[in-house]
Amino acid sequence: MTENAQNRAGLAIVIVLVGIFAISINDMLIKRVSGNYPLHEIVFARSVLALLFSLLFVWMEGGWRILKTRRPFLHAIRGLLIVAANMSYFAALAALPLADATALFFAAPFFITLLSIPVLGEKVGVVRLSAVLVGFAGVILMQRPWADSQSLDASRLVLLLPVFAALMYALNQLMTRKLGVESKASALSVYIHLAFVVVSLGFFIVAGDGRFATVSQNPSIQFLLRAWIWPSGSDWWVMLGLGFNAAIVGYCLSQAYRLADAATVAPFEYVGLPLAVFWGWLIFGESPAWEVWAGIVLIIGSGLFVFLREQQKSRVVARGPVKRR
Repeated sequence: MTENAQNRAGLAIVIVLVGIFAISINDMLIKRVSGNYPLHEIVFARSVLALLFSLLFVWMEGGWRILKTRRPFLHAIRGLLIVAANMSYFAALAALPLADATALFFAAPFFITLLSIPVLGEKVGVVRLSAVLVGFAGVILMQRPWADSQSLDASRLVLLLPVFAALMYALNQLMTRKLGVESKASALSVYIHLAFVVVSLGFFIVAGDGRFATVSQNPSIQFLLRAWIWPSGSDWWVMLGLGFNAAIVGYCLSQAYRLADAATVAPFEYVGLPLAVFWGWLIFGESPAWEVWAGIVLIIGSGLFVFLREQQKSRVVARGPVKRR
């Protein structure tokens, strides 16, 4: 590796670590306000502010001309996949401990590996498939299939929301790889935040008055469908922090993967798991159950094995599971 390549890889690692820290702050703040505001209002406020910050980055990286794209429809689909991943993951945060939701979402690299076979025509060997199965065993362990509904932290459906989010993120990543990188990091962030603004406004038009909030007392359903309310007091600072964090996340993740290959960058995304445990303990007094700790070990171990295996073969296969812009 040349000195320039080493410098770019080192910079990419620093940038992705900044992005992961911002994601951990983002998740903690969203969980904190999930009992008071509807998800689509939080997403709207977060995305409008993030869009403004991202447009500033666009101006710094080359001006408005870099927003032009030859594939607007495919970027729209990519944006909707990210929105589906984020909305389902954030809905889970209202009912699940922070560490549980984060760990379940880290199933994304395993979905990417499996889906790369039919979508990209890649060959996946027995060793890597075995590692993927071990990772999914960790996901199943965290689902506690032997437990009755009363002993679980949330309903079975809520426990599946982070896994569904991981699947949506995996599809997004495969689309990104199939399209290739044609846009700058700031432009990619703008496309994503525009998708969030459009979808959250759609939610407001359909359910912004809270008319559907009575269908269930489930915390995740309430988070999705309760009525919009005007932020009060310090919550304005929370909304501002969410917007700034979203801009930082979108830019840092896109830039890190533009500077270095995924096999170099993606393993550092697993820093998000201990950060989720830390914030869950510090802010919400949460302590993961033994099934969660065991699942985390299996997911991190098998995920890092997949990345290292690909690095040995000098071939990029799976990007990390963070996506949540």
